[in-house]
Amino acid sequence: MWPTTSLLLPRIQLGGVRFRSQLAPRQIQNVKRHKGRIPIPTGGSTRGTTLAFGDWGIRIKGMGVRFTAKQLMTAEEVIKRNIKVVKGAKVHLRVFPDIPVCIKGNETRMGKGKGTFEFWATRVPTGRVIFEIGGTPIREELAREALRQAADKLPTTFEFITRQSLPRLGNMVVQPSSSPTTSTATVAYSS
Repeated sequence: MWPTTSLLLPRIQLGGVRFRSQLAPRQIQNVKRHKGRIPIPTGGSTRGTTLAFGDWGIRIKGMGVRFTAKQLMTAEEVIKRNIKVVKGAKVHLRVFPDIPVCIKGNETRMGKGKGTFEFWATRVPTGRVIFEIGGTPIREELAREALRQAADKLPTTFEFITRQSLPRLGNMVVQPSSSPTTSTATVAYSS
């Protein structure tokens, strides 16, 4: 008896791996979601506007925008290609595309439900850090050039930041608050 071909070939599960080459969440509850709006930072929080992992980074300076997974992957590949000469350098992506975008075909009549799934996206407000470069020490000129080329692939304006860069609240740069002068006067309470 000749051995069957199923014993010679490795088994590969192909279910659900269609979009694994791009950034995508592993599992979601609803594939079709509302369009939503790009958040506007109004509450005073500066979370995500400074570097956390690397030494250099880019931060959104223009209006908030919706990035697709393909745009983020393209920009990340540009950075990796430029910094591969530095051994041990790492790229950190600070946002993740977890919003499914559904689109109906052109010249389609009204009704008949929402369109089919097209791609993954993320909504990013003004002032949010998108990419960071770290790991081993990298020259500023090399990091600046790699991040500039990545910013050219994305649909908004960015600024180059370092560890010493101040946080942002929307379009405003937040200055560190100086310690308030406390008076040593005694307060008398009358009862």
